[in-house]
Amino acid sequence: MKHCLHTTILILVASVVIISAKCQNAKLNIGINLCGAEFGNKNLPGVINQDYIYPTEKEVQYFFNKGFKLIVLPFKWERIQHLPGGDLDSLELFEIRQFISRCNKYNVQVTLTMQNFAAYQKENKELLLGSHHLSFAHYKDVWKKIATALLDQKNMYGFDIMNEPRKIFDKAWFNAAQNAIDGIREVDTLTNIIIDGENSSFAFDWKFDNTKLKDLKDPYDKIIYDAHCYFDFDHSGRYDTKYKRKVDPNMGVASVQPFVEWLKKYNKKGMIGEFGIPASDSRWLVVMDNFLDYINKNGISANYWAAGPWWKDYELSIQPVDGKDRPQMQVLEKYLK
Repeated sequence: MKHCLHTTILILVASVVIISAKCQNAKLNIGINLCGAEFGNKNLPGVINQDYIYPTEKEVQYFFNKGFKLIVLPFKWERIQHLPGGDLDSLELFEIRQFISRCNKYNVQVTLTMQNFAAYQKENKELLLGSHHLSFAHYKDVWKKIATALLDQKNMYGFDIMNEPRKIFDKAWFNAAQNAIDGIREVDTLTNIIIDGENSSFAFDWKFDNTKLKDLKDPYDKIIYDAHCYFDFDHSGRYDTKYKRKVDPNMGVASVQPFVEWLKKYNKKGMIGEFGIPASDSRWLVVMDNFLDYINKNGISANYWAAGPWWKDYELSIQPVDGKDRPQMQVLEKYLK
């Protein structure tokens, strides 16, 4: 009798777990790239509040109130570590920790994304990742130190180890990524590790450029592959303001589908780290709506690009203007609430 009761309880518990998982997938998880800390590329490391800024509590609160449960913070390698292999900068680390704490106040999770495109600016020279002066060991070092410094931050969702790696070919990005994974896992076994692809991480081209990344190893199985998906013809996200081409309602679905199929083929976890549309052309609202519906049905989360007070007239921004929501928000809220 005890055995039967125990079995029944196990079945009930398993049923609850399955139902909970389905409920979690029922609503699309949308994050927001909240920019400012990566600004000021011409003056690195630069002066805070002059060359770059960190998001304020007011901005965190606005996006929390809209329903966002994840904020992505882009940052610069040159600011957190003034010399490859050196100590982390204590003031920059303080700003990052303060931002994470602001998010934690609203139960918002945080992803840090290194906005360096696989390069490092030093004395007006560009050091490329994988070169002698910016080695894989340097890359492993910085991510191990960042992970160590943030071990006590309970609302860390992920480390996006490099946004849109460029000028790094063949197996170089694979080797760099594996080094970063190894460095993080020496100290942190819980935080997700987010991997962008080569060639600007385009979702449409992912299977051609990035299939080798499927062989990256994480002993804790927390790798999330990150593709970027813009809906204009070249997937650049520039959206010429005089866009004369036909805007098909399913352009977004067509753009992301190859990446979704790749994830299914290799049984990998994935997300869309960047997507966005211009505010001035309402045709794109339908495209984005169909795109979000498609990835929602396929259990893929996504982060909108972008927001932040210094974007000014940037067409893709959803930073509120004079207290008013941007047009894109009407579609996003459909999936946030």
